[in-house]
Amino acid sequence: MIERFKATLPHGITLSCRAAGSPGAPLLLFLHGFPEAAFVWDEMLEHFAQRYRCVAPNLRGFEHSSAPAEPAAYRAKHLVADIVALTHQLGGPLEALVAHDWGGAVAWNLAVQQPQLMKRLVIINSPHPATFLRELQHSPEQQAASAYMNFLCRPDAEALLAQADFKRLWRLFDNMGASDPARPGGGWLTEPVKEQYRAVWRAGLTGGCNYYRASPLRPPTDADRAVMALQFAPEFVTANVPTHVVWAEDDIALPIGLIDGLEAFVPQMRLVRVPGATHWIVHERPAFIAAQIEAALAGD
Repeated sequence: MIERFKATLPHGITLSCRAAGSPGAPLLLFLHGFPEAAFVWDEMLEHFAQRYRCVAPNLRGFEHSSAPAEPAAYRAKHLVADIVALTHQLGGPLEALVAHDWGGAVAWNLAVQQPQLMKRLVIINSPHPATFLRELQHSPEQQAASAYMNFLCRPDAEALLAQADFKRLWRLFDNMGASDPARPGGGWLTEPVKEQYRAVWRAGLTGGCNYYRASPLRPPTDADRAVMALQFAPEFVTANVPTHVVWAEDDIALPIGLIDGLEAFVPQMRLVRVPGATHWIVHERPAFIAAQIEAALAGD
């Protein structure tokens, strides 16, 4: 059974959370991406609830969590501070931090900065900052695949996304076969699931768009080539945590070039490539994702 609660953090941010399992049990934390929300982890929370305390927060800016208006409030240091404070409040360290998409961006930073807060990390289709920077600077394929990021930085992005019953957001799913039962993993975007998404999006889209506005990691344009001057020293992007990376190979936003050379920044890594799966693999193959988390927890 899924519980709901609000965690008020010492620095004034409140995160609306979903949870399952007994308080005091070993802790698993699940971080979602865009345009998703904590509910995408419900099957994982229920799967692991008999052995773990499982918590999935809505990140700041999503659903009923605090949503500061200014983009600067969504810089990495603030997002990481939220999860550090939540982990302490929940009685960490974590048995595992499991993260997808933007949640993974937060998780990579947390693993680099405070590895003592987790025993292991599970990353699902979320680019490591060093390989993402490399591909944004040098890969035309990645630049084209990430062009949507510049759209989401527009001042009118949230208004455009909300038009016609969120037509542009549904396209993110449909372009990858989410509602096509003939496609492996397709057919998950049912009307009840769409209603869950509508409820989240109606609560506000500015927070989600602000993640893109605050990040320097987006494709260069004629008007903004700041990403081309960025550099990351290896010691500031190396995650010294046992890490299990699951990579759906049909992710059109995150081509597989992003996992080339990943081992240089994640020395304790197991990489599992999944042909035929898309960016929405958590929805598409929940039993498979649960098995991958089990393998990570077992130290496989």
